[in-house]
Amino acid sequence: MTPAKIATVTTAKSDPARTDSERAAWAQRIAHDPWPQRIVCLTEESVETLYLLGEERRIVGISGFTVRPPQARKEKPKVSAFMSAKIDEILKLEPDLVIGFSDMQAEIAATLIRAGVEVWVSNHRSVAGILAYIRRLGAWVGASERAEALVAQLTAGLHTVAEAANRLPVRPKVYFEEWDEPMISGILWVHELIALAGGEPLFPERAQAPLARDRIIADPAEVVRAAPDLIIGSWCGKKFRPEQVAARPGWGAIPAVARGQLVEIKSPLILQPGPAALTDGLQALAKAIERAAQAAAQSRPGCDRTV
Repeated sequence: MTPAKIATVTTAKSDPARTDSERAAWAQRIAHDPWPQRIVCLTEESVETLYLLGEERRIVGISGFTVRPPQARKEKPKVSAFMSAKIDEILKLEPDLVIGFSDMQAEIAATLIRAGVEVWVSNHRSVAGILAYIRRLGAWVGASERAEALVAQLTAGLHTVAEAANRLPVRPKVYFEEWDEPMISGILWVHELIALAGGEPLFPERAQAPLARDRIIADPAEVVRAAPDLIIGSWCGKKFRPEQVAARPGWGAIPAVARGQLVEIKSPLILQPGPAALTDGLQALAKAIERAAQAAAQSRPGCDRTV
């Protein structure tokens, strides 16, 4: 990973052209709506969550990686990547809250804090953490009841997928690859969703590590020995190349490769710790796991193949 690239900082100042009537209107609005009015979202999950809560009017800037919902890219200015941000552009927006995620955005957060901006950086890594994040974000904008309703809806979806997984003929072993060079296995919420969807996720001890560097698989033969029935690639925005994975030395012996069970799930669906992972991301996992389970069952004599 490369260090965060942060633009030169200038101190945020109030717009001197703002009239007394505009200030009065702003003060009146705050009196009736005391929650943040000008939010900058440095990652995708906060954008999607605020839109789902009906609070998108508060967003004044987003990450350039935002794709959910599609209208956000058309409606909101893009002021950051993941490890870099246009600090001057953010300050011009006069945010009263900036929302980020993880240690990877620590330098951006520190720069904004030094400029006098209030910053909230979440650091959740699990399915339970995603649900708690939605509740906290809802509280930030005065939408706690809607956040609870969204959590209930998402939780019901998790239960539906788990019930369907109980009908699979086998639990296929699943290797999830978050990056290829070096090989990095999946983060905790991905591990949990694979298990919920009926798969047996490989390398559970690595999944507990919050940092990507601690999930590196230095020896590719370790995956060969684990013999996954399904390989899922989600290379952080880079296109997954199943033919390159299948051509790795010794990987032809892996059941997933022999049966053609190599699948891509796009990063915005599964690697952003928000609603997408618990909905479309989980559905994509469930479909891939069901196909792999059927293929694995057909290769195991005497296995119950009913679904």
